Amino acid sequence: MKKGNHNNRAVELPNFCHLGVMLRIILAVEAALAAGVVARVSDLASFVGHFVELSALAQPALLLTLLALCAASRWLCRLSYPAGVAVTLGVAVAVPALVVSWLGPLGLAAQPVAPIGVAAFGLLLGIGLLGYFNLRTRALSPAITEARLQALQARIRPHFLFNSLNAVLSLVRSDPRRAEHALENLADLFRALMSEARQLVPLEDEVALTRAYLELEQLRLGDRLQVAWHIQKMPSEALIPPLVIQPLAENAVYHGIEPHAAGGEISLNLYRSGDKVHIVVRNPVASDANHHKGNRIALDNIRERLLLHFDLDAQLKSEQLGAVYQVHIVLPYTADRERPPSATARPHRR
Repeated sequence: MKKGNHNNRAVELPNFCHLGVMLRIILAVEAALAAGVVARVSDLASFVGHFVELSALAQPALLLTLLALCAASRWLCRLSYPAGVAVTLGVAVAVPALVVSWLGPLGLAAQPVAPIGVAAFGLLLGIGLLGYFNLRTRALSPAITEARLQALQARIRPHFLFNSLNAVLSLVRSDPRRAEHALENLADLFRALMSEARQLVPLEDEVALTRAYLELEQLRLGDRLQVAWHIQKMPSEALIPPLVIQPLAENAVYHGIEPHAAGGEISLNLYRSGDKVHIVVRNPVASDANHHKGNRIALDNIRERLLLHFDLDAQLKSEQLGAVYQVHIVLPYTADRERPPSATARPHRR
């Protein structure tokens, strides 16, 4: 389902199961219907009546077409791009024509609608939408998407690495073995930061990276930092954007643990529910309002990267629940893509 373009980037058919793709297609169809009605009528009352009639006929056909394309998405992934386009256009022509031929006798429209006209409409609109999604893919990648993802990722780098280095330096003489382990964790963090930003990574790798980061922070904070992992139902193979959980843990440390003299507990709950992956991070609420506001930069960073990777299918919600601050991320479960090389897998060490 891929082909090369002038940017050396594979162009793919849109994922017809994604909410963002579905909404764009539905809006495009409604806009095309509205334009067609405007060309035929001269007053508002006639426009509303004709538009409602056509929508009542078009929506079942459109929803069944989207359902068929979503059901066939895994199979479409295995086809070449031209073959995938041909199959998609075939579905866009055949399903609406069949639906109209079935619903036509029910008299939903004041004037009969010819199936061949519906087929032609589906073909032209399908070509236009595939062209739009093709251009959108080219516009977002590789230069723009890569640059934006690298810039977003770069915002995460400086201060936690600086603090981690200070924590390691404090152990070099007093506890060399522990310092060596901390340097291994730091190497894993560097490796993740230097990885290709637009590749998704397995969830288990992001968890390993977050563990490495929290171990470094525990060197500095000691018993003030308690971590509770709830990962019994975690889908280890699920693919997520890199550096999503670690910045949340970093926020929890700097804005939830450090302001409290007695410290506190960070809770990380990762699980799958249906076709969604849930990431929930909780930490104590700081009394200082400035600490609470400081969460926004990292959250906006993560929200934008989720949008680039998953469009409207991913959600991020942050809220204060009494004495606890919670960030809840929901993203589609994806594991059938080509598995990227692990960013945090450690080489063999003696």
